[in-house]
Amino acid sequence: MMGEEFVALSLPPILIGIFAAVACALPGNFLLLRRQALIGDAISHVVLPGIVGAFLVTGVVAAWPMMIGAGVAALVAVGMIEAIRRLGGIEPGAAMGVVFTTLFAAGVLLLEQSDTSSVHLDVEHALYGNLESLIWLDGLGWGSLLDLAALRGLPPELPRMAITLALVTLLTWIFWRPLKLSTFDEGFARSLGLPVGAIGLGLVIVAAIAAVAAFDAVGSIIVIAMFICPPAAARMMTNRLETQISWSVLFATVSAVLGYVLAGYGPLWLGFDNAVSAAGMIATVSGLILAGAAVFGPCRSRVGASGLAG
Repeated sequence: MMGEEFVALSLPPILIGIFAAVACALPGNFLLLRRQALIGDAISHVVLPGIVGAFLVTGVVAAWPMMIGAGVAALVAVGMIEAIRRLGGIEPGAAMGVVFTTLFAAGVLLLEQSDTSSVHLDVEHALYGNLESLIWLDGLGWGSLLDLAALRGLPPELPRMAITLALVTLLTWIFWRPLKLSTFDEGFARSLGLPVGAIGLGLVIVAAIAAVAAFDAVGSIIVIAMFICPPAAARMMTNRLETQISWSVLFATVSAVLGYVLAGYGPLWLGFDNAVSAAGMIATVSGLILAGAAVFGPCRSRVGASGLAG
């Protein structure tokens, strides 16, 4: 009986959490080493008004409209940043901060003023996702994993995040050498004829794909945390890129599993009656892992790509 309950109620959200965390952590490693870690934060802010706009136009929450809406929002954000930077004469970081917070606030206001009662899309969902509700009604035990009829009843977020993770992993593997070279020595990469600008843009696009795919299931809080915390913690554990990637995947996985378990059972162990947000707890665990690595990590004094061997 316990096995049936776990497969139906806990296994899908745990797997979705793991897939989302790792899919964001993989590009997050390179963004961190390029000192562009906050791009993940920026993406999570920009996608909200794009996703809401796509819903208002189409009336449905679906992957392709969300991707298109997020892409349009990103283009608008770039245009606004450039306009503010030139007209206001302020530095790019300040312009980015103004645009991203404004767009996120606009997305929240759109959500509050829109009729989203028929779908799982509201302000709370945008921030925390809906991991707890992603149950598998046809999961009647471990044998259901081999039952094609039962597998058709899986939450759609699970195959979506599995495909997204597979795509991110495949692209990272295919473009490993260009990514590594352009991250550690941009000048040398240019001398080899590598399109450094296109590689950087591609990295941001991959990060955006991961963020948009994860947004519906886990919300913006986990997306922001997973882009930064596991890669940053991994950076403090090693001075080799391959090992850093492995550490970040481990930290992302532990954050997802431990965070989900603590969200459901932690308050009960402490004598409280209600569970807490799984997304919030997963982000909290990832932050605690980062804090532990900052205190005890053997390479905690190094930042960015300097001193890191491939």
